[in-house]
Amino acid sequence: MGNRRFLFLLGTMAVNFLLFQSILVPYGNGNSPWSSGPENYAHLHDNVSDQVSEISNNGGVFELGADTNGVHSVGKNYSLELVSVGSNKSSIAVLAKDSKKGFPVKQILETERGISTVSRLVKYEKMDSRKVERVGLHSSDSTPSSGNLTLLEKSPPGNDFFASDNSTAANSPRTKQMRCNMPPKSRTLIQEMNRILIRRRAKSRAMKPRWSSKLDLEVLAARFKIEHAPIVMQDKELYAPLFRNVSMFKRSYELMERTLKVYIYKDGNKPIFHQPILKGLYASEGWFMKLMEENKQFVVKDPAKAHLFYMPFSARMLEFSLYVRNSHNRTNLRSFLKDYTDSISAKYPYFNRTGGADHFLVACHDWAPYETRHHMEYCIKALCNSDVTQGFKIGRDVALPETYIRSVKNPQRDLGGKPPHQRHILAFYAGNMHGYLRQILLKHWKDKDPDMKIFGPMPHGVASKMSYMQHMKSSKYCICPKGYEVNSPRVVEAIFYECVPVIISDNFVPPFFEVLDWDAFSLILAEKDIPNLKNILVSVPEEKYVKLQHGVRRVQKHFLWHTKPLKYDLFHMTLHSIWYNRVFQINVRR
Repeated sequence: MGNRRFLFLLGTMAVNFLLFQSILVPYGNGNSPWSSGPENYAHLHDNVSDQVSEISNNGGVFELGADTNGVHSVGKNYSLELVSVGSNKSSIAVLAKDSKKGFPVKQILETERGISTVSRLVKYEKMDSRKVERVGLHSSDSTPSSGNLTLLEKSPPGNDFFASDNSTAANSPRTKQMRCNMPPKSRTLIQEMNRILIRRRAKSRAMKPRWSSKLDLEVLAARFKIEHAPIVMQDKELYAPLFRNVSMFKRSYELMERTLKVYIYKDGNKPIFHQPILKGLYASEGWFMKLMEENKQFVVKDPAKAHLFYMPFSARMLEFSLYVRNSHNRTNLRSFLKDYTDSISAKYPYFNRTGGADHFLVACHDWAPYETRHHMEYCIKALCNSDVTQGFKIGRDVALPETYIRSVKNPQRDLGGKPPHQRHILAFYAGNMHGYLRQILLKHWKDKDPDMKIFGPMPHGVASKMSYMQHMKSSKYCICPKGYEVNSPRVVEAIFYECVPVIISDNFVPPFFEVLDWDAFSLILAEKDIPNLKNILVSVPEEKYVKLQHGVRRVQKHFLWHTKPLKYDLFHMTLHSIWYNRVFQINVRR
């Protein structure tokens, strides 16, 4: 009897506690014990979305003051409204643009303690931009445009800039549980990636089209010609050791130039669609968008004549425009792209014909794998964040080089480095402590060996004598460890400065993996090899190092953007890999 009474009393207390919580939660006086952090922001986003729909278009000059009273009209076709949030007397500025296509664009700007996010972002723009939330526009930048996105583009050289949404909570107690700060549960090393590529080349996983097309037969015929390509013994433009099979690559490239036609969807409004960012960390997606939309050789106006379909959105501008600061919730970004996909599926027959297998996107932002999951699952994704644990499909998707561009007019500025015999530093790394791996690297090598110049952020004394760029130009090997995500701009920077990249990032598929042989110009090490890093580097014979460095110099042209594309440059290599993977994954209806 005593036990029954005790259990009855315990149950009564539990019921009362839950009832008490249910009374408190709707009025904002408490948090439900069964809810998690991100969901607590859902009602805020819904309220903001409702108010955005009521904002009208106002002309004028975009201007944001240092406090909430200094917010004015925000440029042509844009408007701004302040919304009170919670009981902390903070406010949110909502930037909106009308959308004729049904894709509204919202910008959430939070002001706190009388100082706008814009002011704080401008103040700290010279810091590592992964530490600063990416919202707001510089007051002198007006509305975002292809020629005026200074604040979005700025990131300090020598750092691994933006990561996942989790990076904004670096000081939160949740940090220890974040995926980006923990070693992966599974690891796929480069040897296994090669085996996966061979298996997927042998058997397509693409959906059979719902009805046949002569264009499919053209692509299938191209595959036969590539597989039976004439042997290339010597080529003036291509350095054979860089490629898995230079004969197949050359034949495929020729067929792409002769055959490929691409249709670009006109749907979607700026700034998320059709507005490229050409400077900074995410320049790759912007440069490809710009050059593709300007192209006259591959682009067709009639979608019925296209082999491939390009969805021209910027993953960076999607995050900038829609992400609610500190919400740690990206579902609205994914929902936005789902609505876009549903729209083009309803308007055109092409997406539904193949399930999206002949559609492609190019995105360099770290969140792109999440944002394109499910509704764009069967499309060809050219991604900088080429992580096999986040759904990157070897043989179908394309690993996009992450290029940090400092000058739009001259994207090859500072190109080059010292010859091998003048590179007196064995290995170099400098950067912020993003993720778990860099801390391991510094633990083993910072200040441990004079030949290993391994730093966190560049020390002032070191930087005053020799800059980050000069270190890369003077080092034999440039260490490229993963940050919050598997990708790092250091890989392309090393190639840019003719330093042999040492890639340390399990699960990372290196750029253009389907055609390039990375063993010819880089070292790819497992993360577990960090304690033995110097022994591995010094064990490389000098003759092999010279060949690797020569390979870096020869592969360099394949990683360069040009204002007017050149044959075999980064624009054409990206488009070729998309074409190449489609050719080998096509599944026709006979």
